[in-house]
Amino acid sequence: MRLDVVTIFPEYLEPLNVSLVGKARARGQLDVHVHDLREWTYDRHNTVDDTPYGGGPGMVMKTGPWGAALDEALASGYETGAHGPVLVVPTPSGRPFTQEVAVELSERPWLVFAPARYEGIDRRVIDEYATRMPVYEVSIGDYVLAGGEAAVLVITEAVARLLPGVLGNAESHRDDSFAPGAMANLLEGPVYTKPPEWRGRDIPDVLLNGHHGKIARWRRDEALRRTTANRPDLIERCDPAAFDKHDRQMLSILGWQPGADGRFGRSPEAVEE
Repeated sequence: MRLDVVTIFPEYLEPLNVSLVGKARARGQLDVHVHDLREWTYDRHNTVDDTPYGGGPGMVMKTGPWGAALDEALASGYETGAHGPVLVVPTPSGRPFTQEVAVELSERPWLVFAPARYEGIDRRVIDEYATRMPVYEVSIGDYVLAGGEAAVLVITEAVARLLPGVLGNAESHRDDSFAPGAMANLLEGPVYTKPPEWRGRDIPDVLLNGHHGKIARWRRDEALRRTTANRPDLIERCDPAAFDKHDRQMLSILGWQPGADGRFGRSPEAVEE
């Protein structure tokens, strides 16, 4: 996979040299290029922003530098044989960045990131490149950052770990929170390692008995328990067909009951409690 990032703070992307992403780069699984947007400015102050049309506070990133930078990044990619670029624009006004979106992006051969600063990038830039390639405008959460570089790091980590050979164990992400399949709408439960006793705290006996079926069921129950406590919205919108008989029994114990449409919601008694 090729990654291009256009930014006014190239140093912010230094973490791409460490951990799993850094190792993937060293092995040639990720070809990362970071571009300084100010290299495509032509005034003495290297200006990348201007006041917004219509008035209001803040500044807007200009079309000129972005257009020139993206054109050159794309051209250099094509010269090295890359194909199928996708423009990724981190923005709080985008659609939620989920595990499902991470999987989609991991199947693309070339991601071009456009992290904004100030009030954002002039909309015409996004509209222009949407005529040339798919554009993903994504939000990593319901909050606003000073800039999109931190979001680039988040998205890159989420995507890179899904690439073949990046994780030491190819099965490691199978049981992740939100992983496609059985965990699609659930949070992963607690995990434990050696020693079996620490400061008077033991690990659950079921994890010591070697019965894989019982262990899988315990993990599923703990996932349901954690999800109902921390992200009840996931349970509420989950397809009822995703729950087996034991899931339904566990949800009932946790104070959840199916409604007229079959979807689970908290029982009135549980809400009152």
